[in-house]
Amino acid sequence: MHFASTIIGIMTNEIEHLKELGKNEQIASFLGMKLIELSAGHARVSMPMKPEYMNFNGMIFGGIISAVADQAFAYATNSVITPNVASQFNIHFIAAAREKDTLEAECTVIKKGKRVCISEIKVTNGEGKLIALATGTTIPLTQSI
Repeated sequence: MHFASTIIGIMTNEIEHLKELGKNEQIASFLGMKLIELSAGHARVSMPMKPEYMNFNGMIFGGIISAVADQAFAYATNSVITPNVASQFNIHFIAAAREKDTLEAECTVIKKGKRVCISEIKVTNGEGKLIALATGTTIPLTQSI
């Protein structure tokens, strides 16, 4: 029982540390991203859309949608293996995001291994409409990188 409570305490400390690191992340601040929820292997991030994010077709630029998905991906994976870096990120755009939307990305780690971590990410708008689905793979960051 003591071992399990020690592990839970370590995970809680790491998650709190990750939340603190995120408060100072300049790109997230610049894009207006907010961490909504963070637990071991799971994260939710929101981001309001702005007119500056529109492409010439009148829709939100795909890179912006990818950015909010990537932020949730980073939080979720770093909550179980810290530090790590993405080795793969794949996104499918399902529907257009609009200027007045607030997007929410939710990431769940589906495999946590010693050498690789695999995650699924869903991006929805404020009405719950599915905007994008993504998958990502991370590897632990080592001294040699």
